[in-house]
Amino acid sequence: MKFGFIIDNRKCIGCHACTTACKSEHLVPVGVNRTWVKQVEKGEFPNTRRLFSVMRCNHCTEAPCVEICPVEALFVREDGIVDFNNDRCIGCKSCMQACPYDALYINPENHTAAKCNYCAHRIDIGLEPACVNVCPEHAIISGDMEDPESEISQLLAREQVTVRKAAKGTVPNLFYIDGDESSLNPMVTEKSDSYFWSSQSRGVGHYAKAAEKMAFSNGDLVQAVLEANGQSATAGEVAKNGASRSIDLLLGKPRRIYDAPDKGVLWGWEVAGYVMTKAIAAGTVLMLFLAGVFNWAQVDDTTEWVGLISALVFLGATGLLLIKDLDRPDRFLYVLLRPQWNSWLVKGGYTITVYGALITLMLAISWFELDILAVPVQWLTAIFAVITAIYTAFLFAQARGRDFWQSPTLPLHMLVHSIMAGAAFFGIAAVITNPGQDWVNLLGYALLTGIGVNMFTLWTELSVTHPTEEAKRTVEMITKGRYSRKFWWGTVVLGNLVPVAVLAFMGLEPMSMAIAGIASLLGILFTEQIWVEAPQKIQLV
Repeated sequence: MKFGFIIDNRKCIGCHACTTACKSEHLVPVGVNRTWVKQVEKGEFPNTRRLFSVMRCNHCTEAPCVEICPVEALFVREDGIVDFNNDRCIGCKSCMQACPYDALYINPENHTAAKCNYCAHRIDIGLEPACVNVCPEHAIISGDMEDPESEISQLLAREQVTVRKAAKGTVPNLFYIDGDESSLNPMVTEKSDSYFWSSQSRGVGHYAKAAEKMAFSNGDLVQAVLEANGQSATAGEVAKNGASRSIDLLLGKPRRIYDAPDKGVLWGWEVAGYVMTKAIAAGTVLMLFLAGVFNWAQVDDTTEWVGLISALVFLGATGLLLIKDLDRPDRFLYVLLRPQWNSWLVKGGYTITVYGALITLMLAISWFELDILAVPVQWLTAIFAVITAIYTAFLFAQARGRDFWQSPTLPLHMLVHSIMAGAAFFGIAAVITNPGQDWVNLLGYALLTGIGVNMFTLWTELSVTHPTEEAKRTVEMITKGRYSRKFWWGTVVLGNLVPVAVLAFMGLEPMSMAIAGIASLLGILFTEQIWVEAPQKIQLV
């Protein structure tokens, strides 16, 4: 048994009865939707066409939301329905990042994730989903796709059907008859804050914006479209052209005219901040490891204690930021107590816990002078420091809805940032601790080497050909668009070129290391903020 949906676009009239029935059946709050109808107009007047596409969870066979969920709040039933248990959800929003179809949302009333669950409670008693029952044109067909006698099975065998984003490998079980690329491919049309019949522009979830209302007169609408296309017009020209002008402009290329509100940035400054604090927590220990195990520099007791205690402090800050980002922080222990082991959020949570315990053990070894345990514990701690530094890259890779995060160089990106952050932190601390020159030299060489590898990694991530349009647009946004100033001046100049220049002209001294370290840490922070936020600006539906 395997349930699925067919949306017959030959019949859909865009009445939104399915949306209304879904909201009524599940008491879905205003501002969020489990099912909605996206409307697109294409063609040139008078040869135009309006497309209606029902959007919802695709109940994927290889559901990425289930794989990334750290607490098994999402699960696949034996009948193929992807269901959820909001009593377990911690509001981490990982499932929303993993879903390529933007089907999940955070319920503003209970702050847990939710989505279409195929009306599983109705299926269990032999009824069809509410949207199927209410559709006046029988444009939504549900049923067991493995039953050759079912209507959906026969339609799949007889009709040419399409799915959304097949290349994602999720094996979706939502099919469209007469599906149109202009409607099903989010890159063909741009999201807007205003539509012909919708004035709502409201983010939802953790970063909800205040509700805004916009009303366009016909002339205002023409003027807005002209500006969007890099044109301008006087008030007289706008008035003269009137309605026919707006039709020509708006229908000359596919354009959304009705859609669900944008969810905005789901992972914001907290995630960028925890990647930063995690880098420092891992990097400080790695610098001590490189100096001690390979005998590259003599580290005095003060420097060692400052490094280990600071690693614990920044690791604690990492945990606090992780909890702060949850919409249900009261359930944060579920990650450790009710783990779903395929999720890198769980693996990362346990990694951080073990890493913190190992750092504490290193402090105890140093305090009680248990030298016989020092070397093996140092090696084990260094291994967990590396895993702590890079595990977020694998978590981002599980967020399959964000193409830019699928880069194979992301683990190297985060490991290099940890080395840079560790060297930068000790460089700043050197002004106070006044360590030996060999330690300062090691910090300088490590920072300069890290900068070199970092610049190569950034170049690779941004210049190597990207396989999808979504990833290409993210690169353009970083290098030429809304994040370009922060990237070129914050990441490249301040975070990489300034430290090199300072160390080149001032030499490897504590004061120059402190200046270079501050610049480097700021550059890392700018980079992580861009890398976290920019991919989330790309529309998924």
